[in-house]
Amino acid sequence: MVKLLDDKDRIFLNLFGREDPGLDGAKKRGAWNATKDMINMGPEWIVDQVKASGLRGRGGAGFPTGLKWSFMPKEVGARPHYLVVNADESEPGTCKDREIMRNDPHLLIEGCLIASYSMRAKACYIYIRGEYVDERIALEKAIKEAYDAKLIGKNNIHGWDFDCYVHHGAGAYICGEETALLESLEGKKGQPRLKPPFPANAGLYGCPTTVNNVESIAVAPTIIRRGAEWFAGFGRQGNTGTKVFSISGHVNKPCNIEETMSIPLKTLIETHAGGVRGGWDNLKAVIPGGSSVPCIPLDTCTDVLMDFDALRDVKSGLGTAAVIVMDKSTDIVKAIARLSYFYKHESCGQCTPCREGTGWMWRVLERMVRGESSTEEIDKLLDVASQVEGHTICALGDAAAWPVQGLIRHFRQDIEDRISTYRAGKPVSVSHMAAE
Repeated sequence: MVKLLDDKDRIFLNLFGREDPGLDGAKKRGAWNATKDMINMGPEWIVDQVKASGLRGRGGAGFPTGLKWSFMPKEVGARPHYLVVNADESEPGTCKDREIMRNDPHLLIEGCLIASYSMRAKACYIYIRGEYVDERIALEKAIKEAYDAKLIGKNNIHGWDFDCYVHHGAGAYICGEETALLESLEGKKGQPRLKPPFPANAGLYGCPTTVNNVESIAVAPTIIRRGAEWFAGFGRQGNTGTKVFSISGHVNKPCNIEETMSIPLKTLIETHAGGVRGGWDNLKAVIPGGSSVPCIPLDTCTDVLMDFDALRDVKSGLGTAAVIVMDKSTDIVKAIARLSYFYKHESCGQCTPCREGTGWMWRVLERMVRGESSTEEIDKLLDVASQVEGHTICALGDAAAWPVQGLIRHFRQDIEDRISTYRAGKPVSVSHMAAE
């Protein structure tokens, strides 16, 4: 049994916005404490600490953060190094980075300084989602406070000249993909780049660049302050640390909550979200990591742990840890059809499997919602989803395919029942809303 996280072990002490998000409040909560001492230890030491902590990227992919930092060149040549923070939080169900930027922005700014120093970068760009206007204002206010206090900028008190800029996106989901984000940041159309070259070799303006999620950067200073062993003490091997979970849908108290990795899904929902509406047995399915990962049914939800490996083993994923709960009132076929429309709408159109496949899957699912299909077409839909998956430049093709695969894997009978009802000439019950 995984022990619940104690308040003393939380990194984001103002996640709910009950305290001052400004510099004075941040310092009282421990931000900007011993930052110069960390920098004095040298860039390799910082990278080694992050590696030892076991921190994996919090933006969805789960790639080891310290290892990613170590890919940057060790010497700065003619091309400057850059850190880019991915604050383009557009995954449906995900709202964790929003609260960090609103309520604890100084943790992010301090993390930007530490991470940039470890990668020998003198500048950082925070690419923020187009719809996040209040969050951008809060972040720019905090950056100004840091400049005024000489915490960042030229000749700052930490001895590493460093500038931090906020760039406002235009609301495109595809710009959450790191290379599409870089294209957008350069003023071009947001379309993913072919890799290689990877950003660590040729990123922003063709210079060595690391792109990291808001949460991945914001936790780094606290990890180094409190020690890699402290952070590695939470969760299971390979799935260590704390994580901010976004719980929404059919729960009594939707919330963002920081908890230990590897916490049981049932414990997470019942402890922090007030349980499923109508009780646990009223649960139909959960999407455990944002809309792009496959849903899992009740029997799986009862025992599964919330970490990368446990969810991979049940053919889903932790993703952004956005837990979308659906009770038995949910029209699961319509819910997945609605997600398919989202991915069809957000496809950049660069890759043929994604451009053509996302629209085809959505149209077939819309017919299946009404029962106007056949059991053979279910298999064809699954086959097309597998043809889209893994055949595109970026992961949007996978994101579009996985919800469809999860639906057919666990709720094929729901689709077949609609088809049988339609063929029998009976009215097919279609909810006006996929999920409230």
